[in-house]
Amino acid sequence: MVHQGPEKRRYPRIKASFVVSYRPLEKEEAADLSQTKNFSQGGMLLTTNRAFPEGTFLKMFIRLPLLRDKINLIGKVLESKEVVKNLIYETRIVFQNLEEEIERVFKETVEKFIGRNS
Repeated sequence: MVHQGPEKRRYPRIKASFVVSYRPLEKEEAADLSQTKNFSQGGMLLTTNRAFPEGTFLKMFIRLPLLRDKINLIGKVLESKEVVKNLIYETRIVFQNLEEEIERVFKETVEKFIGRNS
């Protein structure tokens, strides 16, 4: 079924694979490594190895092609949907409290990828 309603996304989204490490914010555990399926200035879709309850905060590090250093950020889970039974989940994340500079870099990254694909 194709969504026919109005677009709810605030920012343009690109299909891009960026390396991300993530772990629940409240737990001191080893971070898992994954990559994005799509990315925008405001959030991303990430494949994860487990489901996360809606509202879970994740501590994340992401590597983008425009920066040498990885970016440290907090994301809030909007939805975590099983794709392969007990193995792979698609987890939608909205970024929390981004610094202006990071927001600018995210915007530039999206614009650069959109420019490549048009």
